[in-house]
Amino acid sequence: MKITRLFFGIAFFISFVTIAQDKAFTLEEIWGGAFRTERLQSLHSMNNGTQYSVLERDNTSGETSIEIYDYATGEKAKTLIKSSFIDDLKYFQGYEFSKDEKRVLLASELEQIFRRSSRGIYHLFDVASNSSFKISDKKIQSPALSPDGNKIAYVLDNNIYVLNFVTGEEIQLTDDGKKNEIINGITDWVYEEEFAFVRAFDWSSDSNKVAFIRFDEKEVPEFSMDVYGAELYQKQDVFKYPKAGEKNAKVSLHIADLTSMSLDEIKLGEYKDFYIPRIKWSSNPDILSVQVLNRHQNNLDLIFVDAKTKAPKIVLNEKDEAYIDITDNLTFLEDNSFIWTSEKDGFNHIYHYKETGELINQITTGLWEVTNYYGYDAKTKTIFYQSVENKSVNRDIYAVGLDGKNKKRLSKKEGTNDADFSADFSQYINYFSNAATPYEFTLNSGSTGEVIREIKNNKELQDKLSQYDVRPKEFSTIDINGETLNMWMIKPKDFDPAKKYPLFMFQYSGPGSQSVSNSWNRSNDYWYMMLAQQGYIVVCVDGRGTGFKGAKFKKVTQNDLGNLEVQDQVAAAKQLGALDYIDASRIGIWGWSYGGFMSSNCLFKAPDTFKMGIAVAPVTSWRFYDTIYTERYLMTPQENAKGYDDNSPINFVDGLKGKFLLVHGSADDNVHVQNTMRLIEALVQKNKDFDWAIYPDKNHGIYGGNTRLHLYNKMTNFIKANL
Repeated sequence: MKITRLFFGIAFFISFVTIAQDKAFTLEEIWGGAFRTERLQSLHSMNNGTQYSVLERDNTSGETSIEIYDYATGEKAKTLIKSSFIDDLKYFQGYEFSKDEKRVLLASELEQIFRRSSRGIYHLFDVASNSSFKISDKKIQSPALSPDGNKIAYVLDNNIYVLNFVTGEEIQLTDDGKKNEIINGITDWVYEEEFAFVRAFDWSSDSNKVAFIRFDEKEVPEFSMDVYGAELYQKQDVFKYPKAGEKNAKVSLHIADLTSMSLDEIKLGEYKDFYIPRIKWSSNPDILSVQVLNRHQNNLDLIFVDAKTKAPKIVLNEKDEAYIDITDNLTFLEDNSFIWTSEKDGFNHIYHYKETGELINQITTGLWEVTNYYGYDAKTKTIFYQSVENKSVNRDIYAVGLDGKNKKRLSKKEGTNDADFSADFSQYINYFSNAATPYEFTLNSGSTGEVIREIKNNKELQDKLSQYDVRPKEFSTIDINGETLNMWMIKPKDFDPAKKYPLFMFQYSGPGSQSVSNSWNRSNDYWYMMLAQQGYIVVCVDGRGTGFKGAKFKKVTQNDLGNLEVQDQVAAAKQLGALDYIDASRIGIWGWSYGGFMSSNCLFKAPDTFKMGIAVAPVTSWRFYDTIYTERYLMTPQENAKGYDDNSPINFVDGLKGKFLLVHGSADDNVHVQNTMRLIEALVQKNKDFDWAIYPDKNHGIYGGNTRLHLYNKMTNFIKANL
């Protein structure tokens, strides 16, 4: 066995350890927000590069406003708009500027639909005239201002509309939209969840054309959920949900030309059963970029469509033995050359291509991953990005020339750094934290990375935590199955290596994920500290299949989800159990979603290793999950039945010996409660004893009111009784 402590593992926590008191964490404090970190409100960098805007709310009156601040001083420059400026608008919840910042789109009465989608009431505010009007009396979806600010496109009842502010004319571009049949301009459930976007239309740079995707869902199977509510009869929520191997929506691409008043379907080629995960107009107003992905998601064509001739041309093709990740990192330069990210050399890096698709150069290179692309400064020909070059548990901000030269690390502190750049890239707000430091926000120079001024810190939280028995994360690596895996461990106070402690393991383990990172606490971390205060050692290991260590490490689980990942967690438990201070007869494991799938498998497949397990909202058979996510990693059940069934917890309930807690929300639109019901039935038919809980009308997050407090009380009591 080899466990190697990383050099920053303990040093970060000297300040906490030396001043920590005996006060214990409680679930009421944790889930009541007592340790919430102060965050910066979402901001918009103004075009002048010297100011930014934020949405603020008056806690007394409830009124909201858009305030303009100076980067250099942090002082308020002016109030742009208040909700009281607009009749019958008590407050707004979001805003979007036109490209020239002369108009502002204000969102109110937002109603959540799924994870990323919503509908709401929208007003347009004209800055110069200090006037406004309501876009529609009905709640609309995904409105987008044209680049010239004179038009807006939006979706209502699955149809696309365009309103011209200059002429007052409203045009309905489509008329065939119908719930659970046809969607124009916004994505269906599975695209929204797995390709992470909702607005499926885009304006051309000359504001004269709208390209959009149409979804024909008629042949997609329906899923229904009972919503119990408080009435005498429950209701049903019915929506289209393509499970693995079933039919997807048929997608097609269309371009509406507002000058010629024409609407054309674009024939992309001889594609069958394909996805369109992204569309984006290039710098040329007549060239639309379209990404087309095959159903296996291992072949991607970047296509340029000529809006005049409607002719498509493949300019770039990417193939992968496993799958290709979809990102928003496509950036067009003035000459219509483009910046693109790819894993084609084994690590995610940045590339520059000519408009024809010919490679100009690979901008970043190395045995590390680019984790975020911030943008391109045309004046200095500089690209700004985030990467894990300084160890995979850290994040740093870098600048590099378009030619790949003069790379510079801008962030200075070791931990997790993220950036929000000004419009001219001259400065940026640095979001920093590490495992011992709550979020710090500073204004930094875009050229040197040097701090210009502090914006906000969380010293009050640090002072508050100094009263508590804060249990630090000790970062290390552990050699498992030929790989060096990242790990953290939280030990009880007054840890005595001569004593034996129970071990409680957390993991998520999903493809490309990361649970071991050098960043500030989430609520679960305080729960782990609470458990450590009560005598448990808590550990997290990122096994094979997780992210930010290269494509090979991430994609090694392809077509066999839950096999190598389980092997790694079992092997880690055994190695840790062999330590003198771990009681190998008292090892537990838990996880949520993919982590629940894993904890169930670990408990069932390694009953002599794990004494207990908790699974929250678990996938229990990938046959029940959606096409895009599942087939990306497993192909279809028709092609790879073994990959689905050999790792389904449902098929291994006979192995259960320890204690098992199974939890789900009844209104989980993502991982359906069907997963838990089928696992319950399998356990019952094998006469296995277990505990379970269903939270009525709660989605995949299982929250609202006292729900989280109740859930964590239940899990804590289960751990204390069985580990």
